[in-house]
Amino acid sequence: MKSSLWSIGDLAERFGLATHVLRHWESEGLLDPQRDGAGRRRYGEADAYRVAVIVASKAAGMSLDQIRALVDSGSAGRHGILERHLADIDDQIAALERSRAMARHALECRAHDIATCPNFRANVADIVAGTRVGMGFESRSHVHGAGAVVAGDRLG
Repeated sequence: MKSSLWSIGDLAERFGLATHVLRHWESEGLLDPQRDGAGRRRYGEADAYRVAVIVASKAAGMSLDQIRALVDSGSAGRHGILERHLADIDDQIAALERSRAMARHALECRAHDIATCPNFRANVADIVAGTRVGMGFESRSHVHGAGAVVAGDRLG
């Protein structure tokens, strides 16, 4: 970017944002643009890079509070916040892998209604019985409704 000052409209346009988003980030303490003699916001190159960090962090699923800690050099809790964010990402990945396993199982299972599949039922019988809570599908081969073994099925 060239080293000049941009208006709020110019900077917002560069990042595909509405101007009210930049104003909100300013009210949240994430941005602190210069002001000209008339009180209009003027954003410099450092502000543009900060907006880029905020946009990228939001795209990575971070909250404004998390982003504030990320960009605040005086934030003592920065590492803890980032470690918790990584743990959240790991949880989301695990949930997506379970979702993939469920969809793959339903797609490959000979039982039209997955709830009638003996192997799916075996995986959730303890939940139905109340001896386990939650859905955690392990990876192993199993027999489908009509007796066909499908290797690599993730529902057990």
